[in-house]
Amino acid sequence: MPTTIDEGLPAPHNFVSFTTLVARKYQNLIEKTISFIPQRWAFVGFLAFLYILRVSLSSGGWYVITYALGIFLLTRFIAFLSPKWDPELEEDSGDSLPTTLNRNDDEAKPFIRRLPEFLFWHSIFKALFISIFCTFIPFLDLPVFWPILLLYFIIIFSVTMKKQIKHMIKYKYIPFTVGKKTYTKNNN
Repeated sequence: MPTTIDEGLPAPHNFVSFTTLVARKYQNLIEKTISFIPQRWAFVGFLAFLYILRVSLSSGGWYVITYALGIFLLTRFIAFLSPKWDPELEEDSGDSLPTTLNRNDDEAKPFIRRLPEFLFWHSIFKALFISIFCTFIPFLDLPVFWPILLLYFIIIFSVTMKKQIKHMIKYKYIPFTVGKKTYTKNNN
């Protein structure tokens, strides 16, 4: 029975087992990066730099790919900033946002994101990788009038961020730990 060199596992005999093996190796590699938060974000920054470099140095503009990437990143960012439980939907039931103090409970609960940091990073990583790959496919470089796309993206970004910030102010939650009060255990 043939084996792979590094693991001693049977070599894949068909396409399905090969894709399963590749998916497992990818998942294992991604899971090893969980604890390396600054390094992961630095690598995503490097991928973003590579994408910008590729788009600026190539002969095409890649406007549609860049626009699609921007819209995708905006939706992921909004999900990252949003709480897992939407207080607007829970107003009817009388529940409050889990991060606020309830009348019956004197303990504040932590902010739980709709999209956790690791999944946010992973979706950005995949989007940048796919976008870089798409810039090597010539027929995806569609001729468009880019100022309209840029203006439309700025409008969408402004409207969605304004709505998100109003939501954060209305329900008094901060999705970041910077600037939050920290409490120490009282020994009395």
